[in-house]
Amino acid sequence: MGKILDKIDKPQDLRLIRKELMPELLNEIRQEIIGTVANNGGHIASSLGCVELITALHYVFNTPEDKIVYDVGHQAYTHKLLTGRRDKFKTLRQYQGLSGFPNREESEHDPISVGHSSTAISAALGLAVARDLSGQKHKVVAVVGDGSMTGGLAFEGINNAGHIDTDLLVILNDNEMFISQRVGAIAGYFARLLTLGLVKRIEKRIEIFLKRIEYFGTYFLRIARRFKFLFVPSMLFEELGFTYLGPVEGNDFLLLVEILSKVRENKGPTVLHVVTKKGKGYQPAEKNPTKFHGAAKFQIETGEAQKYAATGNSAPTYTEVFGNTLVDLAKSDEKIIAITAAMSDGTGLETFSKEFPKRFFDVGIAEQHALTFSAGLAAGGYKPVCALYSTFLQRGFDQLIHDIALQNLPVIVAIDRGGIVGDDGKTHQGIFDLSFMRLIPNFVIMAPKDEQELKDMLYTALKLNKPVAIRYPRGKGLGITLKETYTELPLGKAEELSTGKDICILALGNTVQTAVDAAAQLKKENINAGVINLRYLKPLDEACIKNIIKNTKQLVTIEENVISGGLGSAVKELITEPDIRILNIALPDIFVEHGTQDLLRDKYGLSVNKVFENIKGWYKKQ
Repeated sequence: MGKILDKIDKPQDLRLIRKELMPELLNEIRQEIIGTVANNGGHIASSLGCVELITALHYVFNTPEDKIVYDVGHQAYTHKLLTGRRDKFKTLRQYQGLSGFPNREESEHDPISVGHSSTAISAALGLAVARDLSGQKHKVVAVVGDGSMTGGLAFEGINNAGHIDTDLLVILNDNEMFISQRVGAIAGYFARLLTLGLVKRIEKRIEIFLKRIEYFGTYFLRIARRFKFLFVPSMLFEELGFTYLGPVEGNDFLLLVEILSKVRENKGPTVLHVVTKKGKGYQPAEKNPTKFHGAAKFQIETGEAQKYAATGNSAPTYTEVFGNTLVDLAKSDEKIIAITAAMSDGTGLETFSKEFPKRFFDVGIAEQHALTFSAGLAAGGYKPVCALYSTFLQRGFDQLIHDIALQNLPVIVAIDRGGIVGDDGKTHQGIFDLSFMRLIPNFVIMAPKDEQELKDMLYTALKLNKPVAIRYPRGKGLGITLKETYTELPLGKAEELSTGKDICILALGNTVQTAVDAAAQLKKENINAGVINLRYLKPLDEACIKNIIKNTKQLVTIEENVISGGLGSAVKELITEPDIRILNIALPDIFVEHGTQDLLRDKYGLSVNKVFENIKGWYKKQ
């Protein structure tokens, strides 16, 4: 760890560092981030781009009294290093280590826990109003990336903040482009003038002068405002009640300190537009910021992913199978359209976007729009397949009900990362979808036991002409041989994999293989357990389950979902006979922390061994 960084135990220590030493400190911060993310994985490109900005914020503002809210939190690694978490930073995204995102439970310097996009302005506005109502005077800052501004919630917050007219600073971190030296110098100088109030004073005097001109003053004022729009990208924010400053060079620490020191004195809602370079200071990330947005472990020298000993599983991921299958089916069906929300690569749709660019739509960080847009496509006679991560699907719950299910429109929702996702932790686990999807009328809910079944489910869904959700996990499939042909799966019909006189295990999705393996261990204990691959959570194969309990009085359900409202609940709602025992194996009613998928599954009773032990102990207690 760097010698200067070792001296920073709290943000106030920054002011004890001589300014000529700040470049060395900034470099030490970058090296610490690069080294840790290389070992642990994480969001490195945006974090490296924000080193100067976050350091300047902590140099000027006084947290935890002043409040800094980060949108999403991908960029906040420097914030963690400067706020008393330096010694734990190497545990970033590790089990029982630091979260990959700002977290209220972790530090008093994190006023709001984050992980999803576009929330910072609304949360910061709430903190600002709470401050006003309490008669306090501290500052509140929201740091928002330009990508987050594609989310409607960000504009809802801006609109309300302008109306309330309280003291709030919004930092718009624009990292989609890099200001050249010439443009950067001009922009920095102009922003300095703005901050000092000179331009604002001139602007106000011109406005007063034009208003005094009889007859034509209002006309000239409108022209002046439109003319200004050609040069300053401030019209939107100013029309919403904000003072707009910028753009300024976001990787110039001294400039940022100078500007932020002046902006701190401003009153009312203010937007400071800064331009940063993703991946700054690490050449591989600068060249390919998309690859290093969320990086797996990598070799620092080359930027290439770390190589591991072969695990014996060369299977494609479920995401890859989904993407390849959709491309294959779209070749013979021109009605198929793919939609995603800023996750074309993450959802496996990159190939589709290149093969069928006119039938692919990345709508930005806008899950609500993605779903209603899909509804409109379906109403127009097309077959939209909307691929979203489970954790982000939550954001479109009303659209699932009002815009898709209520109208019984044939939208296919591909739910990627269903279940435990691992290192991103509480904000990203996909463990609620079975519960909230099951309560919506008209939706068919499927979950494949393996990659071939995923192919067949997508093929089947396109034929159903009704709302369908297909839920599949993060990670590799089982490695089975994939067929070139497709099989249409009967609606609401389960698959009996084995019979057992003692117990029947009802499993869904990736827990089916867990059930099969646990049943094999139970057999060694002279406990005969059958396994049913339900395939469908909705409609549930009630006839199959009713038939099972004629011969077996012990039922077990397994699901990688919270225990409330999912598969276990569905079975208990169906089976009310007092002589039938039911064991529900699921995640507890909690937010699951970060850790590897295998570790978390074992901790919460979803590994093969834990399922085996649980069923064995439960069975012997009868």
